[in-house]
Amino acid sequence: MQDVASARKTFLAVWLIASVIKVVIAARLPLFVDEAFYWQEGRHLAAAYSDLPGLTAWLTRLGTELGGQHRLALRAPFLIMAALIPWLIAHITRRWFDEAAGWQAGTLTVLMPLSGTLGLLALPDVPMALAAVLCLDAGARLLREIDATSAAELALGLAIGALSHYRFLGVIGVGFVALLCLPEGRRILRDPRIWIALAVGVAAWAPLLAWNLEYADAGLRFQLVDRHPWSFQPTGAWFVIIQALMVTPLLFAALMIAGFRASRGTADVPSQWRYFGLLGMASTLGFFALGFFADVERVSFHWPLPGYLALILAVPALIAGWPRFWRRALWILAGVGMVAMLAYYLVASVPSWRERFAAEKYYPYNFAGWSHLARAVREERARLPADTTLLAGSFKVGAELGFALDDPDIRVLDHPLNRKHGRAPQLQLWKLQDDGTRDTPVLLVIGQGDVQYKHLLDYYHTLCGQVGPLPPPRVVNIDHGHQRFLLFALPKEKAKGACVAPAMAWIDAPVSRAGVSSRFPVQGWAFKEGVGLKGVEVLIDGKPVAKAEYGRSEPGVAAFWRISNDPQHPRVGFRADVDASALSPGRHWLGLRLHGNDGSVEDWEEQPIDIEP
Repeated sequence: MQDVASARKTFLAVWLIASVIKVVIAARLPLFVDEAFYWQEGRHLAAAYSDLPGLTAWLTRLGTELGGQHRLALRAPFLIMAALIPWLIAHITRRWFDEAAGWQAGTLTVLMPLSGTLGLLALPDVPMALAAVLCLDAGARLLREIDATSAAELALGLAIGALSHYRFLGVIGVGFVALLCLPEGRRILRDPRIWIALAVGVAAWAPLLAWNLEYADAGLRFQLVDRHPWSFQPTGAWFVIIQALMVTPLLFAALMIAGFRASRGTADVPSQWRYFGLLGMASTLGFFALGFFADVERVSFHWPLPGYLALILAVPALIAGWPRFWRRALWILAGVGMVAMLAYYLVASVPSWRERFAAEKYYPYNFAGWSHLARAVREERARLPADTTLLAGSFKVGAELGFALDDPDIRVLDHPLNRKHGRAPQLQLWKLQDDGTRDTPVLLVIGQGDVQYKHLLDYYHTLCGQVGPLPPPRVVNIDHGHQRFLLFALPKEKAKGACVAPAMAWIDAPVSRAGVSSRFPVQGWAFKEGVGLKGVEVLIDGKPVAKAEYGRSEPGVAAFWRISNDPQHPRVGFRADVDASALSPGRHWLGLRLHGNDGSVEDWEEQPIDIEP
């Protein structure tokens, strides 16, 4: 094991470098959609909300009150909390193992991607992780000696956790079971000071309980019932694989081995070590099992983090017995994993870098384009009548535009995403959910990516039902259209008639990322609800290179999009011969310009092609 001085210097260097990099990225990285909604909640202060307890919103409000309307100010309280966690881990490990092991555990906490990137985003997982570590420390100290200080720390951790997330109930349950498994733990539960601490923790749930009692358990139903299928899903096996990758494989293996060893009931294992192992393994394995039955559509890789923070305490002592090669490999892999995660956020924060990954599976669309959209909205509002109101198509657009425009009261249409993410009840409480009726002009802003493409036409028809036939939109394409917004200037009175909606299109050939010669054909289909298209142009890198022959028969398109009312079906196919000989070989972006019979001109999403020499 490293000597104490070397371990301490390594920790300080790694912690300082990581902290500085995180601050730089946090200052540049556009707000994630959930962060924007927490900001909006912070501007409507309440004891609890439909999706979460109150602490996350309160912290965003604190940050912006002290630092101004800036993403770094909003994230500052979370960055500070996250920066404290490695120090706490080091402190706990030094008490129960030794000095060098403590500093090593702190360094591993910085390097483990799940814990090392905490604070970059203003999310409830940050205070929840801090709460878990405080409870972990308090529990271990109480196993040795019951005193008022440790009981107060336990009360503080329980209160912070209760104010952070519903998921902290799992941490409490696991901690209680771990104490019951230990004779010293059962002794703790007989002390009145512990019950006072527990009472403080229970009281912290009161605002959330009161909210659910008043609003028919809407928050509980969403978190515990609505968002989860609660049926076995074999794809849950990917959850464990993703965990190994997100933690880094060797560190993940070390955590599991340390947990199994520490949780064994042998006489040579101190009760505190058993407590760490029981707490960590029960939490981690519990979430692994939950992954087979719970929500797999949204990000959940961060759920087992509290368990990992308990297990990481024993890792330095464990790997001290490993061969030098494997110890080095663990440290290197952990460092590479942390660098990779930071690089992902850095790429998302730099538009020119993010654009290069526009067609990739992990394109960070939730971070993309909000400043461009806000600029377009300002421009449109400047040319529209003064009494024009702003209307967002979903909570995502409403919250992100709200932060960019410093307006927390943007009205939002009913949208599947509002319900899917548990935000619909909150919008209703704020009286911000809109039914589409109006007596003033409206600028409607929707995000095309908020709906899967196969459901997009259905959504357009729903939108027509809400606000009437849609006028020609202003299209805001970001990163080659992989983040795409549509702005509609709606008249004062809701128009009547058949649904008119934005154009829809698909390029059948060449496929995305295909290699093509300098002369190649482009074919596919395109249509526009209500009015149809009068022409299609082919673009490369945003410039017209060919006018397509439009009107080819495509009966399969009408058969798939059965509700389409484009009058030109089935003659909605197109084909063009493109001469790209003037372009340099390599990566280019192929797109379409769709001309509607109503005068609309819409540039479609682009896809990459590789022109061969």
